[in-house]
Amino acid sequence: MTATSRNHGSQREQAPVQRLLERLETADALDRPASKIAGAAEQFRGRPGRILRGQWLGHPLHPVAVTAPIGAWLTAAVFDCFPGQERAAERSLGLGLAAAPAAAVLGLADFRDLDARQRRVGLLHLAANAVATSLCTASYVARRRGRLGAGRLLALGGLAAAATGGALGGHLSYALGAGVYRWQNRGPAQRPQEVSTHASGV
Repeated sequence: MTATSRNHGSQREQAPVQRLLERLETADALDRPASKIAGAAEQFRGRPGRILRGQWLGHPLHPVAVTAPIGAWLTAAVFDCFPGQERAAERSLGLGLAAAPAAAVLGLADFRDLDARQRRVGLLHLAANAVATSLCTASYVARRRGRLGAGRLLALGGLAAAATGGALGGHLSYALGAGVYRWQNRGPAQRPQEVSTHASGV
């Protein structure tokens, strides 16, 4: 089998989600809002930006910080499955909401280093997480007002949006190579395509 036939075969075998993500990577309509976000991220230049990006630690901070809101909201969903744990679920939601702004700022600090293709996916990652935060905020408010059923539904919607944001963030790193080799002294960073080619043994 020739290399060309193998490539055509791999294209036919792409999963629907993979095809969708690749279309999002090339969606020019996302460039304008993504450029505005990148412009806002320019404020994180110099020493403040290096601190927020985790240079002092030798590891990016955003992937660490996002575990706090996601973990808290997932915990709230678990508490919602058990009678008598309404207060615990509400507190978990509140903890996640308290942690979300820090995760967002750290992600924005990373945004300025992305290329055009990565920024499109990064914009959708940001939007999904903003929807998740909004829904969880609405859930918290509903619970405080005694609307437990609505609060639970809103929290599930927020968790689904957070999962979508997480999937987009994973694609940003694993498929598009955002931040790859930034934290190691390995010389010039390899392009994502080169990393993929070397890993597959082609």
